[in-house]
Parts: sequence; structure tokens; C-alpha cells
Amino acid sequence: MIYLDAAATTFQKPRTVAAAVERAMHYMTTPGRGAYQEARLAAETAFRCRSEAAALFHVPGEDNVVFTFNATHALNIAVKTLVRPGDSVVVSGYEHNAVMRPLYGIGNVQIKTAPGILFDQQSVIADFARAITPEVRAVFCTHVSNVFGFVLPIREIAALCRSRGVPLVIDASQSAGVLPVDLQSTGAAFIGMPGHKGLYGPQGTGLLLCGTEKVKPLMEGGTGSMSMLREMPPDLPDRLEAGTQNIPGIAGLLEGIRFVRRMGPDVILHQESELIHLLAKELHALPELRVFSAQQEGCQSGVLSFLSRSMDCEQLADRLSERGIAVRAGLHCAPLAHDSAGTLPMGTVRVSVSAFNTERDIVLLLDALRAIQRGF
Repeated sequence: MIYLDAAATTFQKPRTVAAAVERAMHYMTTPGRGAYQEARLAAETAFRCRSEAAALFHVPGEDNVVFTFNATHALNIAVKTLVRPGDSVVVSGYEHNAVMRPLYGIGNVQIKTAPGILFDQQSVIADFARAITPEVRAVFCTHVSNVFGFVLPIREIAALCRSRGVPLVIDASQSAGVLPVDLQSTGAAFIGMPGHKGLYGPQGTGLLLCGTEKVKPLMEGGTGSMSMLREMPPDLPDRLEAGTQNIPGIAGLLEGIRFVRRMGPDVILHQESELIHLLAKELHALPELRVFSAQQEGCQSGVLSFLSRSMDCEQLADRLSERGIAVRAGLHCAPLAHDSAGTLPMGTVRVSVSAFNTERDIVLLLDALRAIQRGF
């Protein structure tokens, strides 16, 4: 199989990730639940994972790195900490349902959109500048669109938020492990991310990087600490980590982060960008396709969407699957992004690459698309 759906989940992982998961299953229990060796080993693994993540994402202290089940879990904590009924918030025009549904779920929240023009970072900055008015309680911005690979100007948006005293929440689902993600320099209140995408960890893992905001727990329960308290402990990370942790997943995530740090996010980004540039160039030569690609350097990551003018995107993805090529079609859980780009209601066919893809994968995809267009 040619796997080109890394924006959903990186399927190919470093071998060390699976080995770490297996070791944890055999030799670790749960941190904070005992003084015996298996519990201590689990605690050491969790601490190392926090430390590696803190170093990669410039988090001042390891305790501000909170383990979650995924990015959705992390972003729900951020939303429900910052937003109350009656509040006004600003979102980019490319947000995932992991942000939009929690906001709608609170009820009576005024959601202002800063759409910008696809692949035009200056227009995004201008729209945020207009939208962040004095009554705005929080700003939510994805770092990279999961549909189009559009890299939003997060440093400039963060500077706007700091200058206006508004908390910023960054969805780093498509940027963690590929682009610079920096809690300290952005001054973000929260940054949420999955473990199973650009960090090459197992599914069911994620991180919430916490700034200085007083955080509201999404769940309450046992933490292995301060058990006499009737409420959750006041300090991070225990305040947000109720119940038994996914130590096999955390062990795998630790190895995924180590892989990213060894290889270097800039190297991974360069490799992915080269593949997407090659793909975009060749797709533009196919008259039946409408291709969404950036002209400016630094505006697109390892994700590209396109449409067929004669075939439904789901049908085209199915035809590719029959040829052993895995891509994703539809709305990608981000209808707002399609609304901003004008691709509702049909959605797009999305190609997304990882550090494990090669030029051969792109060539085989292009050969398959040409064959489908010829009717073979």
C-alpha cells in the first residue's frame, strides 16, 4: 500500500515506537500508584516524555505538559476553561470540529471568523486584526489547515493577541513535529496536539501545553496524589490527568518525540514540502483536476487537496484505494475550512505525507490518477 493519509494518522512509525509500547505492556503499571519497580518505571517514562516534549515545544516546566487522549481532548479542556455562555470568541476560517463543536456546545457563544484568503497569510493577519475587538474573550487558531496544508501566520496572530490581552489557543495537530511550535515565544494560553500524527506516537495519545491560565478540569477522579482532597489537586499536571494513564501509549509517544528531535522538524518539513511541490506541479498539468497549492514559499506544509471536475471526490478516492493508494476524501471534519475555500459541499481529495514517504509514492499516485482519467 502507498499510504498518503498522514494528516489523519501517521501509519508508518519508527520501530522504536512499537518496541516501547510492547516493553510498557510487559514491564510497567501506572505512575503514582505504588513504590514498586513497575510503577517507578512507568513514572520515569512519563517524566521523560514530558521532558522531551517540554524541550521540543519550549515549555518552561515539565509539569505544564499534560497527557491527553488526543488533540480533541486537549482542545476541549482549553475551550471549556476559557469560554462561558455569552462570551465572544474569534476563530480562523480553517478550524477543525475539535474546536468548533466544543464552542457550539457551550451555547450562546458569539463566534467571529477571521477567514482570510487561502494561502494568503497577510489577509489572515488583517482579518484577525479586525476581529479581535475589546469584548473578545479568547482566540482559537489552527497552525496548519488539515484540509489544505495552509500554514497560518501564528507568530503574528500571537503578537496581536498579546498586544490586546486576549488568550490564544493554538491547534497544533498538523504542525507539531514539523513546524516550530513554541509555547514560550507565542505566549499562548494553551497548545493542543495529537501524539499519533507528526509526533509518530500511537493512537490515543495527545498533549496539552499549558501557559499561565488557571485551568478547569474536564474530568475529575483519582490522580495518585492528594487523595484527601474532595476536588482535583490544584497543580499541574495532576489537575488534568484524572484516572489511569495510557502508559504504553506514552512510552510509544516518548520514542516518537525522540525520533522527531533526532531527525529535526526542519528536515522533516523540507522532505514533506519537496514531495508536495512535486505533486502540485504534476497535478496542475492534469486538466481534469482543480488543485489547491500555495505559490509562496512557507505557506504550505505536507498536505495538498484537489478536486476532479468529472468525478465525485469519494469515488476518486475509492478508485485510488483499488489501486493500493490510501488518501482521504470528503470534508475532513473541517467544514469551516471548506466554507472559507469554496469547496462545500463536495469536499476534496486530500494527500498528506510523512517522513516515511518517498518520491516513488508520489510518482505512483500520479500514474494512478492519469490511468483513472484515461478510463483504465
